[in-house]
Amino acid sequence: MILKDPKERNRFLKFAAVGALGAIIDFGVMNLLSHGVLQLDLTYAGTISFICAVFSNFIWNRYWTYPESRSRPLLNQLGMFFLVNTAGVVIRLPILHFGEPLLLDFVENSMHTAHLTAEFVAKNFTLAAAIGIVMMWNFFINRYWTYNDVDDEN
Repeated sequence: MILKDPKERNRFLKFAAVGALGAIIDFGVMNLLSHGVLQLDLTYAGTISFICAVFSNFIWNRYWTYPESRSRPLLNQLGMFFLVNTAGVVIRLPILHFGEPLLLDFVENSMHTAHLTAEFVAKNFTLAAAIGIVMMWNFFINRYWTYNDVDDEN
C-alpha cells in the first residue's frame, strides 16, 4: 500500500494538511455565500467555495507536497489538477444536491431544532461528507496522474 513507504506517507500527510486548509477555505466561503448577504443555494455556494479551495490546494501541493514535481509547466499541471478536481465536482454536486434535503429533514425531525439551526447543521455535515469522499479521489488520481513525475524512491 502507498502509505507503507515513509516518503509516500509523508506526502499523504502533507496532502491531507493542504486538504484541511482547503476545507477551511471551502467551509468559510460556502458559509459566507449561503448564510451571508447573498444566501446562495448550497449547490452554487459549494461550487464557488470548491473553486477557491482548488486554487489554494494546487499552489500548496505544487510547492510543498510535491516540490520535486515541477518538471511540468505550471499551466499544464494546473490544468491536470483542475481536471481531477472537476471530476471531483461531478462526484460532489449530487452529494450536496440530494444529501442536504435528506439531512435537513433528519435533523429537523430528530433534533427538533429551529429550521435555521437545522439548515446550518445539514449544509455543513453534507459538505463535510462530500469533502471526505472527494479527498480520497483527489489524492490517488493526482498522485498517479498529475504528480506522476515524482520518483517513488526519492
